[in-house]
Amino acid sequence: MSADRLDDLNEPASPDSIVVGHDGSTGASEALDLALELAETLKAPLVIARSWSIDTAPKAPEEEFGYVSSFAEIGRVVDDNLRADTQAAIAAHPTVAVEFRVALGQPAEVLIDVAAKARMLVVGSRGRGGFRSLLLGSVSEQCVRHALCPVLVVRPRHVPDVTV
Repeated sequence: MSADRLDDLNEPASPDSIVVGHDGSTGASEALDLALELAETLKAPLVIARSWSIDTAPKAPEEEFGYVSSFAEIGRVVDDNLRADTQAAIAAHPTVAVEFRVALGQPAEVLIDVAAKARMLVVGSRGRGGFRSLLLGSVSEQCVRHALCPVLVVRPRHVPDVTV
């Protein structure tokens, strides 16, 4: 990812594309698997998106005590992590054209922006959020309510025991 691409990472994906959110969670990986299958079947390009915030920003490898990374440096680390987290799944679908988007912002807002003109948005129902009692994660719920394209919410294959 080049630094000059940071400003337009929230721009909408192409109208024929499928957008999938990936935060590194198991739910996101299940959503990615299904999105890759759909993209392959529909011969559609796939856009894999990840948001980050100051709270979730990873440290750059070259970061030292007292050093503050630039947004561009953090964006590159997030992009590297996203590519590493999704590499195996993508390799299983070599015919799918894949594009990566990372952006500073709230997850639902970033996904809604990127998927504004897309064919479909695919999200997991449980990500890295902390409210275990929600049946539908807050990001997926916001996407269902506000996205301009159809939204597919992928439920976990194995529903964990939830004690409230």
